[in-house]
Amino acid sequence: MNPTLKVIDRRKSVRAYANQPVTEEEKDLILQATFRAPTAGNMMLYSIVEIEDRAIKDRLAETCDHQPFIARAPYLLLFLADYQRWFDYYTYCEVERRSRELYLPYRTPQAGDMLLACCDALIAAQTAVIAAESLGIGSCYIGDILEHYEIHQKLFNLSPYTLPITLVCFGHPVSKREPANRTPRFRREFIVHKNTYRRFNHEEMEAMFQDVRQRYYANGQYPNGAENVGQTYFFKKFVADYSIELSRSVKEYLKNWE
Repeated sequence: MNPTLKVIDRRKSVRAYANQPVTEEEKDLILQATFRAPTAGNMMLYSIVEIEDRAIKDRLAETCDHQPFIARAPYLLLFLADYQRWFDYYTYCEVERRSRELYLPYRTPQAGDMLLACCDALIAAQTAVIAAESLGIGSCYIGDILEHYEIHQKLFNLSPYTLPITLVCFGHPVSKREPANRTPRFRREFIVHKNTYRRFNHEEMEAMFQDVRQRYYANGQYPNGAENVGQTYFFKKFVADYSIELSRSVKEYLKNWE
């Protein structure tokens, strides 16, 4: 296994950080790698907000599903899907006027543009995560940043064509990470399809969650009245308060783009 694959293989979410700052040199290396991430049309449809303010960190630790470790992260980056920068430039360049003169279509950013910007931002974020891992710096994604539209929009002064797609915590791990403790993933046959997508039958679905059952529910006991893994995930994640809030909040962001 080459060094790059070793870095990817040992990566896992880190939520406990040593009392050791991420140096300016390390930050620069992470960002330099991030800027080399693949991007649609070389447009870099994302922006990054480095969060240093203690009050903002404390606020995020509450609004992002009450996770105190967010406030303790030595290095905190917010990745925005950002079409505002380009659309402001289009406005500056008077594209609307010129479009009329040339009888060409004119439009504002739409849902497709938002998804393209989300892809750019997430690719950049993952590049930052791998770069950090190569430096011995752990990381953890915070998807809850998509919740509480009204709070986060005001907190970061977000303009209409920006979306906080993910927040990432970085820091040196407080202890050595053991690969054996990593969360199991679905096996290849349940993720990789040949030529077309297909749905799984009952036997395949049982096999797909075999590792999860053995690791977490070997005793056959499931929480909150659930009878199996599917019910457990549905009650714990799909209809949880944070999941309902996330969908509500994303609808509000979508209104800006539509």
